[in-house]
Amino acid sequence: MVRLLMAALLLAPTIPLTIAPVASVAQNLPTLGDTERESLSPLMERKLGEQIMHDIRRDRDYIDDGPVQEYLNNFGLNLVAVRPEVRGEAGYDFFFFMVRDPMLNAFALPGGFIGVHSGLVLASQSESELAGVLSHEIGHVAQRHIARMLGQQKQNSMIQLAAIVLGALAGVSKAGGDAAMATMMGGTGLAIQRQLNFSRDAEREADRIGLQIMRDGGFDPSGMVTFFGRLQTASRSFSDAVPPYLLTHPLTTERIADIEGRIRDQRYRQRVDNPDFHLARARIRVLQNDSVQGLREANEYFSNQLRQNTKQQVMSAKYGLAYVAYRQGNFDKADIYLEEARAAAQPMAPSMMIVSLDIDIKIGKKQAQAALKEADAMRKQFPLSRVLTRQYASALIAARRYDEAVAFLRDQTQLYRQEVQLQDLLAQAYAAQGRQALQHLALAESYALSGSLPAALEQLTIARRAPDATFYDQSLIDARERDWKERWKEEMKESKERG
Repeated sequence: MVRLLMAALLLAPTIPLTIAPVASVAQNLPTLGDTERESLSPLMERKLGEQIMHDIRRDRDYIDDGPVQEYLNNFGLNLVAVRPEVRGEAGYDFFFFMVRDPMLNAFALPGGFIGVHSGLVLASQSESELAGVLSHEIGHVAQRHIARMLGQQKQNSMIQLAAIVLGALAGVSKAGGDAAMATMMGGTGLAIQRQLNFSRDAEREADRIGLQIMRDGGFDPSGMVTFFGRLQTASRSFSDAVPPYLLTHPLTTERIADIEGRIRDQRYRQRVDNPDFHLARARIRVLQNDSVQGLREANEYFSNQLRQNTKQQVMSAKYGLAYVAYRQGNFDKADIYLEEARAAAQPMAPSMMIVSLDIDIKIGKKQAQAALKEADAMRKQFPLSRVLTRQYASALIAARRYDEAVAFLRDQTQLYRQEVQLQDLLAQAYAAQGRQALQHLALAESYALSGSLPAALEQLTIARRAPDATFYDQSLIDARERDWKERWKEEMKESKERG
């Protein structure tokens, strides 16, 4: 039952193609009743979201790329800052992430986690279009649509809800319509209609909130309309597989008409895209299929893009070619292309996307001192960039300045306790020093943060047996082992209850 519910919570707001915004007092949006609020508290929403994220982060299609993740989160958090009240009474820390999927879609999880398909970003032609999608999803979180959905389910079976959601998912997947109908057999017509009505209201609320965020954030609200049009075109491919009554969102034409009516009297405002938007899209195109064949196809795409010969297209194409060459291990070619991308970007201010790739290329070319110098200068210029902070540590390790790397990383792990990459880098630095116990302790912390407690406990066992383990190390190992074993028992107990 719980597994079905988790799937329903993950997918319900997004099938088949979702776009959502944020809450606003000005629109007199409905308030949540006490019964609905009791169904899933804000703290429980966050906990559920974190549990789902543990599984997502372990999936191979989770795009854990520093520059892309940093761009997406900076962009999304700027939208959240336009309407701080969307964080709600629990003060959600929003987190935006990307999954490798060609489908044009995005989804909101409980507790402020918002996922975006790589295909959606590639289909976005401007930051205003992307802002329309993310603003809509922020709206789902702000209006607590999942909590309200569960409140409604006091009259509907959870299994029926899961059947609706999973049936719709199967309808747009490779399994096709037969699997969708088979999955749906457990759902009653009444439950379907209630869920449809609720979802349509939720989508309209999210659209209204998204437009307000776009307007107040300086984006062009018509970007939501143009992207909806693209979604409408894409959805035609699935019209035969998903019966109309299964679509948990209002018809795209209906939503477009509603949005056009709301923006008709607003002044047109042109917004110039951040160049990093186009660089991020080039990088995502490479990450979407990083196989040997995928890299060849990306290389061909960027080569064709150069023929358009506009400054923006040349810049992003050269950057894409540089990243392809880097992923292929051809660092000299990557360096040449990146310099050409940098030249095409002039007189643009230094781009974190370009600087980050430049540092990686220098490390790849064994130019550790040059990489360290650039990383040190750039992290001061971009003090909030976690990517450049981690690259500075990588450059210290590449330059064999292990003591400095350990000291720096120990400070960073105290400041940013949930950052898995820092523990991995710390393990590398300890390994280079030959400090086996501390190396495996750092790896254990990394696995624990990633949600893999059995692997973390295994690393503790290795650390305990290390010849250089001190009395203090053994005490720390004992403490971590007690804590993680208790957590593992609780997880196993919950798993049995679910089964």
